[in-house]
Amino acid sequence: MATISRKDFLKKACISGVCMCGFSSIALFAGNKEAETASASTNDKNLVLVQEWTATLLSNLNEQIPGERLRPIVKNCAIVHYNHLKMDEMLAPYVGKLEQFIAFIEDKWGWKVSYDKTNKTLIADESKNYCVCPIINHDRKSNPSNICYCSEGFAEKMFSKVAGVPAKATVISSIIRGDDRCRYKIVFL
Repeated sequence: MATISRKDFLKKACISGVCMCGFSSIALFAGNKEAETASASTNDKNLVLVQEWTATLLSNLNEQIPGERLRPIVKNCAIVHYNHLKMDEMLAPYVGKLEQFIAFIEDKWGWKVSYDKTNKTLIADESKNYCVCPIINHDRKSNPSNICYCSEGFAEKMFSKVAGVPAKATVISSIIRGDDRCRYKIVFL
């Protein structure tokens, strides 16, 4: 079974056009330097616009909707990123093989995972000192920490697919929320 690192997977996704970060369109203009520069500039501006708009929306939602009512709304948005990355295809070799998937994300993505089979609980630590979310502008001064609900939805979808049973994910620490890393608690139902 062939495995692909997270970096290679994301690079391939971006080049094939399934990533919204704008690098995919840059690859399409590789032979034309003027088009490449114009495209990169436009894509960077568009990305910043989308990130700023999203951060403002999330901040406004946070002020208007209590957290527990907001959580499922943002959590359900994860399906867009999940589908963009074609995660079902990427996860296919690991369906029903949770321990192999854990080994994969530890080896290729650098995550640290502890799995308590008895309690059907998994703690996943991205083991990075930065937020990997492509949706927000990380230079922004505001704190749209409710975007972490989207990460919960993504983790639920990913681990449910692999384990073959519903999973409930909770972000237990987050760079955006001021912690030193992003960690998730996954409970298999």
